[in-house]
Amino acid sequence: MDDKASVGKISVSSDSVSTLNSEDFVLVSRLGDETPSTNNGSDDEKTGLKIVGNGSEQQLQQELEDVLMDPSVTELVGGPDHLGGAKHVNAPRSESLLPSLLLDEPSDLSPGTPVPDEDSVVFSKLTYLGCASVNAPRSEVEALRMVSILRSQCQMPLDVTLSVPGVSEGTVRLLDPQTSTEIANYPIYKILFCVRGHDGTPESDCFAFTESHYNTEIFRIHVFRCEIQEAVSRILYSFATAFRRSANKAPLAAKAPPLTPDSDVFTFTVSLEIKEDDGKGTFSAVSKDKDRQSFKLRPGMVKKIVIYVQQTSNKELAIERCFGLLLSPGKNVKNSDMHLLDLESMGKSSDGKSYIITGSWNPNTPQFQAVNEETPKDKFMYMTTAVDLVITEVEEPVRFLLETRVRVCSPNERLFWPFSKRSYTEIFYLKLRPVRMSSRKSNSDTLYEVVSLESETERERRKTTASPGILSCGSHGSMVPSPPEDDEEEDNDEPLLSGSGDVSKECGEKILETWGDLLSKWHLNLAVRPKQLPALVRNGVPEALRGEVWQLLAGCHNNDHLVEEYRTLITKESPQDSAITRDINRTFPAHDYFKDTGGDGQDSLYKICKAYSVYDEEIGYCQGQSFLAAVLLLHMPEEQAFSVLVKIMFEYGLRELFKQNFEDLHCKFFQLERLMQECIPDLYTHFLNLSLEAHMYASQWFLTLFTAKFPLYMVFHIIDLLLCEGISVIFNVALALLKTSKDDLLQTDFEGALKFFRVPVPKRYRSEENAKKLMELACSMKISQKKLKKYEKEYHTIREQQEQQEAPIERYERENRRLQDANMRLEQENDDLAHELVSSKIALRKDLDNAEEKSDALNKELLITKQKLVESEDEKRRLEEESAQLKEMCRRELDKSESEIRKNGSIIGEYKQICSQLSERLEKQQTANRGELEKIRMKVEGCEKCSILFSKEGRLKVISTRKEGSEEDTDEEKEALKNQLREMELELAQTKLQLVEAECKIQDLEHHLGLALNEVQAAKKTWFNRTLSSIKTVTGAQGKESV
Repeated sequence: MDDKASVGKISVSSDSVSTLNSEDFVLVSRLGDETPSTNNGSDDEKTGLKIVGNGSEQQLQQELEDVLMDPSVTELVGGPDHLGGAKHVNAPRSESLLPSLLLDEPSDLSPGTPVPDEDSVVFSKLTYLGCASVNAPRSEVEALRMVSILRSQCQMPLDVTLSVPGVSEGTVRLLDPQTSTEIANYPIYKILFCVRGHDGTPESDCFAFTESHYNTEIFRIHVFRCEIQEAVSRILYSFATAFRRSANKAPLAAKAPPLTPDSDVFTFTVSLEIKEDDGKGTFSAVSKDKDRQSFKLRPGMVKKIVIYVQQTSNKELAIERCFGLLLSPGKNVKNSDMHLLDLESMGKSSDGKSYIITGSWNPNTPQFQAVNEETPKDKFMYMTTAVDLVITEVEEPVRFLLETRVRVCSPNERLFWPFSKRSYTEIFYLKLRPVRMSSRKSNSDTLYEVVSLESETERERRKTTASPGILSCGSHGSMVPSPPEDDEEEDNDEPLLSGSGDVSKECGEKILETWGDLLSKWHLNLAVRPKQLPALVRNGVPEALRGEVWQLLAGCHNNDHLVEEYRTLITKESPQDSAITRDINRTFPAHDYFKDTGGDGQDSLYKICKAYSVYDEEIGYCQGQSFLAAVLLLHMPEEQAFSVLVKIMFEYGLRELFKQNFEDLHCKFFQLERLMQECIPDLYTHFLNLSLEAHMYASQWFLTLFTAKFPLYMVFHIIDLLLCEGISVIFNVALALLKTSKDDLLQTDFEGALKFFRVPVPKRYRSEENAKKLMELACSMKISQKKLKKYEKEYHTIREQQEQQEAPIERYERENRRLQDANMRLEQENDDLAHELVSSKIALRKDLDNAEEKSDALNKELLITKQKLVESEDEKRRLEEESAQLKEMCRRELDKSESEIRKNGSIIGEYKQICSQLSERLEKQQTANRGELEKIRMKVEGCEKCSILFSKEGRLKVISTRKEGSEEDTDEEKEALKNQLREMELELAQTKLQLVEAECKIQDLEHHLGLALNEVQAAKKTWFNRTLSSIKTVTGAQGKESV
């Protein structure tokens, strides 16, 4: 299909809808979005282009439509299931309608007409829950949210039978389960996206699909619930089959691989991708060493393993789930040496072609120590990854084993994340044989058992071992070392996808030190650029510093007002919203950050383009802006990217190219041709002979600043120079491109030259070395501003001469058209202002109503407050009376406490006096007793007989004397002494007893004294005491004043 034929044509036919995935662009009117064309693609209402010396208006129109054209992008974006995908910032409308009111899709058949037979699968026991309008028809998050809302809010579910066709030309039909008559139908080409509820949630028995309603600008989601939950997977499988067959029949889709001759051999392509934590909360794919085809890993970083499994031949087998994802260092490892990884997710891709398994890998665990230590630069190691899949039609799980090379780099060696994905791909041949009915374990879906599983590498190794000469004869080498995006070196006629190429952040220490010193000095005075800055920029800004340097070069170091304004702009509606969403999917499709529909990259890109279209009402959104915004987003947050984009558009003059019917752009074309005439005269003459004008090949160079087609390494270097030296750098790069390609271009004809500019020229600079040489040549070329001004004057002179030579009627008609355009623009602005005025009045009236309601509420609150005040005053009087009574009671209690204190004080005094008297008596008695004892001891010692009977301590000695006759009885004196001694001992015991009693009384009195003191102190600390003290103080003060 001709790419140009689809420009500006948007209808409901399958052919025209499929063109939305191509890279055809339509010009966007400054007054707003184009409405869908209903005149078979007529472009009469498109913005016209006035040409002076640069071909016809139709030719330049065609070239501008080709600015972002890339026919191969369909292979990346997908088939009909990707159509119309757009990430919107506005919240979707979620108005839930009754099913009977929603099934109004026009049908070729009347509701009572029986459904004709077709190749389709019919599902019964379904309930239709309703539908709602959505803005992002391919957003899984929004779709699941609508499923949850409709499932919970549906009041009148409708029992239906669903018929899903097996071919892309078919129609999904809703049937009455009783009469089998058709209720509604939806052609496959209108269905954009299918989704099912997550397992473990109430929506697990639901599924939904989105479709374009009447035209591609309105999208609706239809939600169903299955009585049999397991049927949801079968229904989505049927939809995927229809989508896949539709994609294969698309004009630009890749041809399906031929079926293998062996009917029992099933071919699978399995790709491995390793992602590492980039420190920003996301995971980015690691790059591969091009020389050794080994993954470059960093030690100590948490990683993810992503496996893509796609069947490429024979009858499709349904993958039910992943049984396990295993990993082990080394090659030819045993099963026991494999280590199980934690599974994060599994399921089919958005296009239904691949089954994706994601697992988390922590290399810091001991079993992965071998692949977590730095590898010498000259060496690499092997790593084995295995994935076990449960296939519905196969008895036992199938294991795909991938052996890959890895190299662990030092943290200082690699300081970046690559921009393009790098993965390892292997082809597997699974040989199955049907299971006999007698040997089946059950009546399940199991149909096959595994005979053998062999990879392409093993096949080649076996062939080489069996016949060494085969290798020298040239084998096809079916082992694919990397996915299709790695095959960049192949020569083909497909243009280079935008966003291609690796940009390394590796940089020499000396260069980083030089830039570090320069930035330190620059930050001291941001108003003045350092003198050595231009020389450093010509060699290229280090990738790690580009975000900071670009903002400083653009003068965005103090852009708080733009940041705040951006946050306001993204909340407003843009009249060019549909054009922006149409272009987002076609911006950098080869880049991981922007390739996912509805992903973070596309979401940020959409918001920046939308914000600028609202910010710059005169120009609005222009085709090619999204590429420049994407380049900025790769280096800075979206707020700063928007600020730099505004600076480039306004202060660097890029927006001037889009004003006044591209008048300044034509001037740039004229200047480029004059520079060619001066610097490359032979090529200029050749182009002149071919009637090849500058607008035919250089439109995108100026409109997108080389960002649309060329590799990122070259694009970033061009933006470095642009921000440092101005937009005139485009002439340097353009002349350098023409000079380096001169020999090839001189050999081409008209068509060959256009093709050469479109395909070989961008591919030539995928090599970093070639890009460096080109930029060195561009920087070495001296193009003075004086010369450009001279050429600009020549252009305007020729322009004036042509206007003078133009017939008055034509000039007046052209002026009339210009005035009509201006009038339409002013009327549109007037309408917008009127709309804003009406909106403001409505808002003011609403605010007034709210103020009145608030006033009424405040009045009510005032009355309630007054009532509470009266109640509070009554409560205050009552409390004052209670306080007076409490004071009186406290005074009485105080008097009572003081009398008790005085009484306790007198008792304590008496206790102390008694204790002192007893102590004195005790001391006197003890002294007397000691004297008496001393006298007795003296008498005893003076008596010879007594000294024999008593010891020096006063104890009685027992002396037994044996006499030969009989023992004499104690005489009277001894008896008397004994009696006297007993009396003295008795008196001593009584004295001790009295002493003990006196000590007990003293302790008892001291205890009572302590209790009394504690009570006094406690009484002093009570609030009664404090209150009475304050009253006494006040009373005393008043008494003194009265005196």
